[in-house]
Amino acid sequence: MAFTYYDFFAGGGMSGIGLGPEWTCTFANDFDEVKAAAYRAYYGGGALVIKDIRQVRPEELPGTADLAWASFPCQDLSLAGNGAGLDGERSGMFWPFWRLMRQLIGAGRAPRIIVLENVYGILKSNQGRDFATIASAVSSANYRLGALVIDAIHFVPQSRKRVFLVAFQKDRRPDASLLQQSPTGLWHPAALQDAVAALPDAVRQKWVWWRLPEPPARNTTLADYVEEEPQGVDWHTAQETGRILQLMSPLNLRKVEAAKTLNRKVVGTVYRRTRPDGRGGKQQRAEVRFDDVAGCLRTPAGGSSRQTIIAVHGQRLRTRLLSPREAARLMGLPDDYPLPGRYNDAYHLAGDGVVVPVVRYLAGHIVESLLTAAAGRSSGPAESTCEPSRSAKR
Repeated sequence: MAFTYYDFFAGGGMSGIGLGPEWTCTFANDFDEVKAAAYRAYYGGGALVIKDIRQVRPEELPGTADLAWASFPCQDLSLAGNGAGLDGERSGMFWPFWRLMRQLIGAGRAPRIIVLENVYGILKSNQGRDFATIASAVSSANYRLGALVIDAIHFVPQSRKRVFLVAFQKDRRPDASLLQQSPTGLWHPAALQDAVAALPDAVRQKWVWWRLPEPPARNTTLADYVEEEPQGVDWHTAQETGRILQLMSPLNLRKVEAAKTLNRKVVGTVYRRTRPDGRGGKQQRAEVRFDDVAGCLRTPAGGSSRQTIIAVHGQRLRTRLLSPREAARLMGLPDDYPLPGRYNDAYHLAGDGVVVPVVRYLAGHIVESLLTAAAGRSSGPAESTCEPSRSAKR
């Protein structure tokens, strides 16, 4: 079955790759020229319009889409951000997007489903008020809605939690198999349950708890993604590796020594962090993890945002930056995806995107099932999931 979608804040088009070949993008928008070049190189042009979303007019969006996907900017909502929330210059771009949605709705062209994707911090931004504001806006436009927290670690060796709010037109009745009576810990953690419990009553009455099956166990590790001869980066010199080790605390150095005793190749990652020095000041530290998982990829706003690979095989120890292609693989991008030539551009494209297999899983189990369900068909007992208990906890 064929579906259509609009892709807002499209970046390099990762959501479209995740949706798959049955989906046709009829309109995509981003203002970043570097990401747009990668998008066009992969899709052969496609439906991408490069401009500030505040300048996009509803007439530019053709027809009525099955899905409007929006991975709007996270910088002001992130736990590591500036706390500006929806009032911030970047995350506030939600409002021009939503104005477009309201204009489409007013013209009788409401997208059948809207998916909003953002960082885990959105649940607590401004004491939960930002999440409530978004949920209230969507609910007031005659949509029912629910959200899930999906960690990419289930699909790729990268720890990356993201919130996916899935809203659907009120007259479209989901099959009972898509809903459940109460939240579950895997997809509905305590932070999400708390955020939902704090929603206005009118929004909670339109809330659903999505049922998403537990994915198969991941059978890949970080070492499977790491190249012996990477493109775009070089292995550090012994002196550079030594400087990284000097930044490690005794605890982290013990982790490295333990890895040496395993007598097999072990791959970990290192982040540079600023930590208290115990004397009232701060110092830079290098912190290592050997759990076969990369930390969450982020945009390279500063050197500390870039992960360092540490490869240990017996007494042999090497370090270097994560390569652009390795970062792309950790986002689920295929190896034929055309990355920008500059390291920071490629890393920014990957770190600012959505994990491809996560999109596919969500689309395959919820979004496409919603679209194939007959509009107006009763979902029977599952209807009672619309109003979650305020005291619901995992």
